[in-house]
Parts: sequence; structure tokens; C-alpha cells
Amino acid sequence: MQVTETLNEGLKRGYAITVTATELDAKVEEKLKEAQPTVEMKGFRKGKVPMALLRKQFGQRLMGESMQESIDGALTKHLEDSGDRPAAQPEMKMTNEDWKEGDDVNVEVAYEKLPEIDDVDFAKIKLERMVVKADDESVKEALDNLAESPQAVTYETKKTQAKKDDQVVLDFVGKVDGEAFEGGAAEDYPLVIGSNSFIPGFEDGLLKVKAGDEKDIEVTFPEDYQAENLAGKKAVFSCTIKEVKGPKKPKLDDELAKKFGADDLDALKAQITERLEAEYTGASRAVAKRGLLDALDKKVKFDLPVSLVEAEAGQIAHQLWHEENPDVEGHDHPEIEPTKEHTKLAERRVKLGLLLADIGQKAEVKVTDQEMTQAIMNQARQYPGQERQFFEFVQQNAQFRQQLQAPLFEDKVVDHIFEQADVKDKEVRKDDLQKAVEKLEEE
Repeated sequence: MQVTETLNEGLKRGYAITVTATELDAKVEEKLKEAQPTVEMKGFRKGKVPMALLRKQFGQRLMGESMQESIDGALTKHLEDSGDRPAAQPEMKMTNEDWKEGDDVNVEVAYEKLPEIDDVDFAKIKLERMVVKADDESVKEALDNLAESPQAVTYETKKTQAKKDDQVVLDFVGKVDGEAFEGGAAEDYPLVIGSNSFIPGFEDGLLKVKAGDEKDIEVTFPEDYQAENLAGKKAVFSCTIKEVKGPKKPKLDDELAKKFGADDLDALKAQITERLEAEYTGASRAVAKRGLLDALDKKVKFDLPVSLVEAEAGQIAHQLWHEENPDVEGHDHPEIEPTKEHTKLAERRVKLGLLLADIGQKAEVKVTDQEMTQAIMNQARQYPGQERQFFEFVQQNAQFRQQLQAPLFEDKVVDHIFEQADVKDKEVRKDDLQKAVEKLEEE
């Protein structure tokens, strides 16, 4: 077997692999001898079928297997000897397409190898990390928001007409074409106007009602309503108003705290402070991470595999096109050509992706089974009632598991760099952190 280099330009590599007819025939012979003891054929005892007959019966199929194994083996040995790591699946093409048994096999192999990346002195990277403390004003604002939430608000009877955010207690019976339908009636039902818990138009029909009123409200069920027998149908709800109640904002006291699982108001404030500072820490980390990636982008230089950049630029262009054309759900659209801006962004993503992967590999960063399990469970919460199906999907889909693992790995590599970089904490106001986060979202 012979491997000859045909291309060596930058990261591009090309090789001609020749597998001789003699080597192929020897491999086929080896496979036949290996199989001979187990082969049964009419007229012969098991294991006694002549080699010539075996070759006639199985030779063609084994020749194909031998070709593939020989070529794959030659490429694998070459990659082990050279240390090359292809950026993508190598392209392989048989050049003597008129091949017949007895001929050598000639194959062209082409790939881009991953670049060699020099080690980075992380101690020379200087970063600033924003630190925000949860002040009394922020805690008070969070408490006020809790007090206005449906879980905290209480209602007290009023004699005036109902308006938005009031609670109306009513009996109702809904009919379509004069006939009552299942699930269309209730008694003493408390409905908050503006909660959007009923079909469109119903709550608006309760505006200005007062206790003792009787009113028919005409509505039309949405075309995509879950009950197909009602979808798109007009309905009339006959309503009897029992009571109108106005919202009463609760006091910021221990009773309010208990509604949210805290022992008293001080304990609730402590929980809010902890939650706010965790949010600030997360936002600060995102800003610091962007600063780190910017620093690495400027500091480190190496050649990029063109194939990876082109693929990433195409994906960016395609994604942005769909964001600008949300009505097009499928892929039946004109070919989308990446712009210079798409390519520039793709170069940054590919560069940083390869760099972080290299740093993580050298530092032996690993995502543990426990971390993966936690990530899967977090994702599963987005599908209430379908968790079992989701877990089965994850088990059967290696690509999806890789998508879950990638950001975990990246974050662990970033933390590894933070530990060695020159990071200075700087206490700032919440508004300063918010502006920094908004700047990230604009870029």
C-alpha cells in the first residue's frame, strides 16, 4: 500500500492512496479462510467447501469490504503517524472508476487539518468584573412587584362598576346555535378582567357590569381552539353577576412573606437579596466572558479551516434570514449567500470555538455525568407531562446530547481561564451593569 502527498497548502492536505491488486487479493483470501470453517453449502460438509467455490460465491462482496477496510486503514494510519486532525470528514474519491478485479485501487483523499494552537499565558490577560450589591431600593422594588402579583393580591367587594383588574364573581352558561355545550357553564366563578384566561372578547364584555346585572356576551371561538367542535364558532354566554370586587394591595408584612414560603418579612427580604445578587452575578459573568473572548480574539492568531468558516457563515446567514422572514417556516426559499459581515462573525466563532476546545483538551476539562444529567433535567422541565418522552429522545439522539454538552464545556473552560487571568472586581451601580448587558445584546 502506498500513500503519496499531493497537496500541502496551509491547512489543506491531499493524498493519493494506492492499494495493490496483490494486497486486495491477499485480504480477500484471509477473509475466506477465516469464514471457511463455518460455511455450509449443499453437497459439502460444514467447513469443507472448496476455496475456489467460496471465492466464486462470496469473493465479490468480500472484495468490496477489503477495499474499504484497506483504504480506511491506510488513512487511519496516516493520521496517527502525522498527528493530523481533520476539521471535517475527509473527502475520498476513487480515481480509476473503470476498475476491474485484478487492478490496483487508486483513491484521492483531501481534508483540512485543524491548526496547531500555541499555549496562551492567561496571567497576562487583564479583565474587569462588575460587582453589584442588592441595595434597599432594589429589594423594595422586588417586594412591591411580589405584592402586586396574583398570588398576593386580595379582593374586596365594591359597589361601583367593574373595570380592568377587578374580579367579577358570576354564573354563566354558554350556548352555540342555542345549545349548551360541555364545559361552557359555571357557578360563582371568580374572573379577573384583563387576566386573558377566557376566550377573546369575554372579559371585555364584563366591563362596567355591577352586582345583580344579567348580560349576554357574544364571542367567537378562535379558529385554532383546542376543542374542534367549537373552533371558529360563534357563542353566546348568559351571565349573572353575583359580585364585583376591587384589588387590594397587601401590606408588606410577615403575612405577605408567609404567602411566598418565608417565615417572616426579614427572611423574605434576605431571599430576595440573595436572588437579586445571583442575577447580578450571572449578568456580570456574561459581560466578563465577552471581555475575555474579545481579549483572546485579539491575542491569539492561527490559520482557520476554510470549510468550517464557510459552513458557519452559511448557517449564520440562514438563521438571520429566517429571523427577518418569520413567515417562512420551511427551507423552500432562494439560496442565501453569506455577506462579508456573516463571514467575519463566522471567523470569530470558529476561531474562539477551536481555541476553547484546545484549551479545554490541554487542561483535561470534562463535563461530568452529574452535570449532564442536571442539564437534561433542566431541559425536560420545559415539557411538562412529556418528561419521559424527552428523556428517551435524549438517549437516542447523540447530536442533541452534544448540543447540551457544548455550552457546559465552554463555561467550564472559561472558568478555568478566569482562575488564572488577572481579574479585578469593580463595584458598580445596577444601572451600569444593565447598560453593559444591553450593549452585549446589541452586538
